Amino acid sequence: MKRTLIVLMAATMATSCNQPGETGVSETSVAAAVESFREVMLHPDQAVFEELLDESLTYGHSNGLIENQKTCIASMVSGKFKFTSLEFSAQTVDVVGNTAIVRHELFGHTHDAGKEPGIAKLKVLMVWVQNEGKLRLVARQAVKI
Repeated sequence: MKRTLIVLMAATMATSCNQPGETGVSETSVAAAVESFREVMLHPDQAVFEELLDESLTYGHSNGLIENQKTCIASMVSGKFKFTSLEFSAQTVDVVGNTAIVRHELFGHTHDAGKEPGIAKLKVLMVWVQNEGKLRLVARQAVKI
């Protein structure tokens, strides 16, 4: 419960980090949203995922699997895809109006349901859109390094 509250607070901060009077998205708010997403991938919580992932999400895995919001959340919450550690590095954020394009490298240890522990090394592209004051992930694609 404590982690859920912390992640929800970070998600809330991610949607309110713009300076007063700003109408666009700030790099600070995007970085906070990405960090909230990294945290919820480590400690899956359906409510937090629903706050961060847009209903129109298209989520591309490095193995070619494409998921929507519902299937992505179910996969993470059920343990189908599970990270035991997760680091993002070399992150760049490009803001265009209410949209942010984020690229980073992902390194993590995995232990997906029914599989042996593994390692993930990926390059990731994310697209975040601010709508009604909230940043939400609308697209994500990963490729193996």
